[in-house]
Amino acid sequence: MKEKPALNFWQIWNMSFGFLGIQFGFALQNGNASRILLTFGADVHQLSWFWLVAPITGMVIQPIIGYLSDKTWCRLGRRRPYFLLGALLTSTALVLMPNAPHLATFIAPMLIGGGLLMIMDASINISMEPFRALVADKLPEKQHALGFSVQTLLIGIGAVVGSWLPYILGNWMGISKTAGAEGLVPDNVVYSFYLGAFVLLAAILWTIFTTSEYPPEPLTREEEKEKQKSFTIPKIMVKLLLVQFFSWFALFSMWVYTTPAVALRFYGTTDPNAASFQEAGDWVGILFGIYNGVSAIIALTLPLVAKRLSKKVTHALALAIGGLSLLSFLFFTDPHLLIIPMIGIGIAWGSILAMPYAMLASSIPPKKMGVYMGLFNMSITIPQIISGIFSGLILKYFFANNPILCIIMAGISMFLGAISSLFIKEIRK
Repeated sequence: MKEKPALNFWQIWNMSFGFLGIQFGFALQNGNASRILLTFGADVHQLSWFWLVAPITGMVIQPIIGYLSDKTWCRLGRRRPYFLLGALLTSTALVLMPNAPHLATFIAPMLIGGGLLMIMDASINISMEPFRALVADKLPEKQHALGFSVQTLLIGIGAVVGSWLPYILGNWMGISKTAGAEGLVPDNVVYSFYLGAFVLLAAILWTIFTTSEYPPEPLTREEEKEKQKSFTIPKIMVKLLLVQFFSWFALFSMWVYTTPAVALRFYGTTDPNAASFQEAGDWVGILFGIYNGVSAIIALTLPLVAKRLSKKVTHALALAIGGLSLLSFLFFTDPHLLIIPMIGIGIAWGSILAMPYAMLASSIPPKKMGVYMGLFNMSITIPQIISGIFSGLILKYFFANNPILCIIMAGISMFLGAISSLFIKEIRK
């Protein structure tokens, strides 16, 4: 196989730009799904069950899409047809989700909202997995770390704006931050979802129209022989599973419980229809935007650090900083000071989005990149499923209904991920 030509920064930027839109929509979901579901009538102990739809759909969808995109070739290429399909479906779900009460005739808004959350996650996964494979498709191995870091940069930019948008619309643009009636979503959140749908679709179309793909090459004799062999999992993928488990268990707990934790600890309320609860939700959006912004800032420095320290040590340090930051939630009494731990969480998030994929990409057969990346996604979804099943029970029976302790549990899990990373044996070429 011929060596792929190196791409310049802006070519890499264009091929990854759709990820900005995906993360814009994903950030709106992460920052607002809990309070939307609580507004629709969900109990705080049920939140993790609703959030289960995200990892379950991802676990099912991504390997299938990876396999199909490996086998696809048409006028749009290999990966781009799936970008477009996922964008259209996700945009539709973003428009419909905050309007679930208006769609409810025979089914409770909570169930409609949960169903739309499932559709949104499935649709995001249709687009997301091929973007990971596209980096390995288009770039030579020496640019893999840069490619995934540029994706992280764009993910961070999209997530910052998506996370901050409800706060910006409500506090700077004069759009109402309270719902017209109990059980409805505030206007600033509804319009944020509408804008998110537009940005997601536009960003993915940008990648589709600015990026070409290499046509499939005929298999060599050696590759034909390799094709006959049974499917094998690279050793480094196995080693990464434990790191991924602890990292994503922590992230899922943080996403689910930060809003109720901040509302209870800093605003003194558990009532999702209270103005102070909505204020807490808007502030959590700002906090989530900060950690995503930090991940964007440090994204392009990660390859440089990894070149000096190795990818596994870089990842271990980042996860340790993230773990310490989550634990520090216990020591703050002013919600505005939570900006400080969000900086550390951003460092960990930036590494989580880039380093595992950079370590893995060089060990995967190029013609099976999609399916391997899809299978690797199970290291993301399984810990989220486990967290979703058990964290609500842990909150109720062990944490005395105090969601801040779920954040502390997430910090400990992130530390365990850092320790696990040090046991990976990297393949250096």
